Amino acid sequence: MKTVDNFNFKGKKALIRVDFNVPLDGDLKVSDASRIEAAKPTIIKILEDGGSAILMSHLGRPDGKVNAKMSLKHIADKVSEIIGVSVKFAEDCVGEKAETAAANLKSGEILLLENLRFHAEEENGDKAFSEQLSKLGDIYVNDAFGTAHRAHASTTIVADFFPENKCFGYLLAKEIEAIDKVMATGEKPVTAILGGSKVSSKITIIENILDKVDHLIIGGGMTYTFIKAQGGKVGDSICEDDKQELALEILKLAKAKGVQVHIPVDVLAADAFDNNANTKVVPVTDIPDGWQGLDAGPKTLENFKEVILKSKTILWNGPIGVFEMPTFAKGTIAIGNYIDEATKNGAFSLVGGGDSVAAVKQFGFEDKVSYVSTGGGAMLESLEGKTLPGIAAIL
Repeated sequence: MKTVDNFNFKGKKALIRVDFNVPLDGDLKVSDASRIEAAKPTIIKILEDGGSAILMSHLGRPDGKVNAKMSLKHIADKVSEIIGVSVKFAEDCVGEKAETAAANLKSGEILLLENLRFHAEEENGDKAFSEQLSKLGDIYVNDAFGTAHRAHASTTIVADFFPENKCFGYLLAKEIEAIDKVMATGEKPVTAILGGSKVSSKITIIENILDKVDHLIIGGGMTYTFIKAQGGKVGDSICEDDKQELALEILKLAKAKGVQVHIPVDVLAADAFDNNANTKVVPVTDIPDGWQGLDAGPKTLENFKEVILKSKTILWNGPIGVFEMPTFAKGTIAIGNYIDEATKNGAFSLVGGGDSVAAVKQFGFEDKVSYVSTGGGAMLESLEGKTLPGIAAIL
């Protein structure tokens, strides 16, 4: 796997695909800069070699049209502040303005290009557009895991124009290594904790990881489809009735492969989907009508704790309860604490997928796990066993 460490960038212009699709507040200021922070080590390495960095990214979904609110000029100051180098801005990402700005760039300098998605050709993976982008730099670096599952011009097609001079940035390399640790090289026992509301959105992941894991913990809204399929009463809990057969097939397949599946035995149920609802702990197989399970119960958490603390490799994807409401966040926080303890004891822990990453950030577990993935969809597709186009283009 070629990374930026395989190149000396002295006198070279690095064309770097970063993922600066960051949230902006009402004043168009960056409200969460973690994606910019994540790209910093790659940029610094290139500048310290004596090279210059040309950064390209998308922001939002402008659908191929110029949209002033989605201009990357709004984030230029934040990038300057984080990298510690004043960032120049090009008012387009291709054509005369971009080419002139790139040509004038000196060693140690950074140029931020305008939003790639102001051009429809970016998402269409247009070859001519990719070639225009390629003219800007000498070496192509992909450091955008969040978009590695898209075969867009800047993430995949542009790499064709750098047959020898292309590599991964540190962030993307770390993402590949983290997923590989879970899916291929992880120390056993390997445990996957899958939460979230729907079995249907996790089917391919479950099918793919059953050959890799020793334990599968199922939590969140998915629980109730599995429980109902086995004849339990789930009250008004979220349930995919049309996926009950599938749930039974998964349990059968897991048993055949020697994977231990752990499903909640009790839940915190509520009489309304509301933080201030009446609540009670009930067996997961006997939730009364008019009540719905919104978090894991105490016995369940004890069971999960035992499994997690024995694990040497842990994947966490999806919350265990409705963590957005404090009343039903205890289960998700408890899982975070168990993973923290296991990690301190030498386990490798990877957290990925939108909601679990949000939970980890909200409850302060970011520095307590081994790795937090920056890519939602890309992470999920990797776990499904797909080769991502942005990764394949470099390999």
